[in-house]
Amino acid sequence: MSQSIPTLSVPAGVSAEDFTRLVEKGKRHGSLTPDEVMKVLERVELSHDLIDNIRGRLAAEGIRFDEVSDVVVDEDDEAIAGAVAAANGRPAAVRSAPRPITTRATDTDAMRGRDARDERAAGPSSDPVRMYLKEIGKVPLLTGAQEVRLAKRIEAGLAAVHRIAQLEDDYGDCSLIPDAELLPLEARVHDGFHAKRELIEANLRLVVSIAKRYLGRGLLFLDLIQEGNLGLIRAVEKFDYTKGFKFSTYATWWIRQAITRAIADQARTIRIPVHMVETINKVLRVQRQMLQELGREPSVEELADKVQMTPARVREIQRIAQEPVSLETPVGEEDDSHLGDFIEDQQAVAPAEAAARALLNEAVGEALDELTDRERQVVRLRFGLEDGQARTLEEVGKEFGVTRERIRQIEAKTLAKLRHPIRSQRLRDYLDES
Repeated sequence: MSQSIPTLSVPAGVSAEDFTRLVEKGKRHGSLTPDEVMKVLERVELSHDLIDNIRGRLAAEGIRFDEVSDVVVDEDDEAIAGAVAAANGRPAAVRSAPRPITTRATDTDAMRGRDARDERAAGPSSDPVRMYLKEIGKVPLLTGAQEVRLAKRIEAGLAAVHRIAQLEDDYGDCSLIPDAELLPLEARVHDGFHAKRELIEANLRLVVSIAKRYLGRGLLFLDLIQEGNLGLIRAVEKFDYTKGFKFSTYATWWIRQAITRAIADQARTIRIPVHMVETINKVLRVQRQMLQELGREPSVEELADKVQMTPARVREIQRIAQEPVSLETPVGEEDDSHLGDFIEDQQAVAPAEAAARALLNEAVGEALDELTDRERQVVRLRFGLEDGQARTLEEVGKEFGVTRERIRQIEAKTLAKLRHPIRSQRLRDYLDES
């Protein structure tokens, strides 16, 4: 009798097209990476049944998928700190080759002795990443049996919470519940909280090991860890020990989902919708492929023809894909200059133009000094030389208490004076230059 292939409905929030494309890609390559699967499940509410269904479907299709193959929970904290430093573009304070930490007593004692010597030599650490790694490294890893015991204590605590809520409904108030009933339940609740904390703290290194694989994607390492820790808390709340699997087997799904979701939402200064991110990734992927095939960067027209888009659409996608850059970004080895210092302000007045304007104002002032006070004031008001606001003949007439016709006569006489070659030549030179 042939074994039936497990069926899998498309998860809520995931289009059938995306999921079918994922399975087809897995068939072509024979395997899928955790990131490829998580990209499809980024916005899906994960559950044990959903994860089991996905595993069954991929296995039935002959697609190899090992979600924990690249996770080294007990990796050397110095190696991780070095990777973080390299990703940030700075040398690590201490460089050492990756070395797994065993749980044998002799190795643990030797490691603690080495850490103590390092602390005495280097003094208090100023690197928050290394400090965090050192702290979580003090918590021992759990065996499968220990995880089950903690999960049972968590389950008992949740049951006690529900029981207290029922008693509150029955008695009408928590203060009316007899101590003989309430105190044991509260003790189980507190024990459940402690068990939850123990399970979380024992798996913080799992989060670090996963988070460091997402370095360089727009979030700081500590932010990646923080988001992964939120996923870990969610995994603890969803953990079903009756499935018979180790906690880390399922926790990696929630941790990866929390990190990838955070990167999609927070990595860019200007958030790009998910559908546009997929389009950008498609164009960039084809662009890299054509670069290898042609040995040069493909033109916009060649790229547009390959991705079946218009050249204008490709240019728009390339523009959207550009990362914003801060004007305060340091430039040079001394870090004493910033990017904004080298970018021209198109609205700023050019120095030569500012100097010419200042000289022109000075020449106009010298020409006006040769007029009478009344003539000079009429010209200033009529042409707005003082405040940039030109007045009408009637407005200027009110200023001097005369008619507009008299102001017109004064203006005509004054302009005739200014047009005299002796006075106008200096100003005409500026008109010729402009």
